Amino acid sequence: MIRDRDRLLAQLRALHADIRRTVVEQAERESIETLAAVARDDAAAGDTVFAIDRVSEERLVAFCEREIAPERPIVLVAEGLADVGHGEGVLPLPRGIGADEAEVRILIDPIDGTRGYMYQKRSAWILTSVAPNRGPETRLGDVELALQTEIPLVKQHLADELWAARGEGMHAERYNRLTGERVPIRLHPSRAEGIAQGFASVSRFFPGMREELAAIDEEIMRGVFGPPRRGRAACFEDQYICTGGQLYELIAGHDRFVADLRPVVEPLLARRGLALGICCHPYDLASVLVAEEAGVIVTDGRGGPLDAPLDTTSDLAWAGYANAAIRARIEPLLLAALRERGLLDS
Repeated sequence: MIRDRDRLLAQLRALHADIRRTVVEQAERESIETLAAVARDDAAAGDTVFAIDRVSEERLVAFCEREIAPERPIVLVAEGLADVGHGEGVLPLPRGIGADEAEVRILIDPIDGTRGYMYQKRSAWILTSVAPNRGPETRLGDVELALQTEIPLVKQHLADELWAARGEGMHAERYNRLTGERVPIRLHPSRAEGIAQGFASVSRFFPGMREELAAIDEEIMRGVFGPPRRGRAACFEDQYICTGGQLYELIAGHDRFVADLRPVVEPLLARRGLALGICCHPYDLASVLVAEEAGVIVTDGRGGPLDAPLDTTSDLAWAGYANAAIRARIEPLLLAALRERGLLDS
């Protein structure tokens, strides 16, 4: 049980607001070329780190050290911490304490959706989850509090803030960065019983695995709709390169089904002598509790519950369904496509 949870939530919302403000201001000042410059690109990073990522990482550590750690010992888990000598992105605070002395582990992705944001294509998101500290064994299933905050494009003045405590539902507000006003909003997943004329997508963001992922997507769609009909579009897809953004689209009723299967198809790539490249990690899914509390059904992409250590390195697949009826229609087709390729036990 998280002690004084409401106080911690208020601090984390303030942290998110601080990061959002700093990143937007940086985007207003700098060119796309500057923001998109590669700051680090190595296997240990788990992903490419761009110049704009540095802005949020600096604010993250400073804020946690100043505002949160003096009130409760924490273990901060975030990708960029590896740069300052904290292997696997783990930093106990206050400085000098052992990780086993912390009350909670806080997993943060300071900017999820960097690639779209640095080119000012789509909003990015700040993602955070909090769990009682159980050491390296702490998992997504232990998370009791989660939140995600939209980082709007420079030309955009409204941004959504979502948060949830386990078993208590989701809350959301819309922030006006011109006036400072916040108003409650109601978001809910689609209540449609199918995906016809809606958005449903299998993620295939990067070269190296698109062919197989597209084939799986096509098999699912043909299983639902049959052969394509001339002049008709049965449903649509959206390749939003941001896991937090994908979860938001499910929460808000914009998408009905999303699957990110990149680690699942790794055996197919290995047979061809190809590497996986990058894929989703637990910090990309740090706000998954928000989606679940909103009513989104999230699985591990193979039909089981989603769970993983609260770390920055584990490879994760996931699938999100707007409701049980859509899951009942889509998941058997997804699993059949995986089984046909030898990617799922019979």
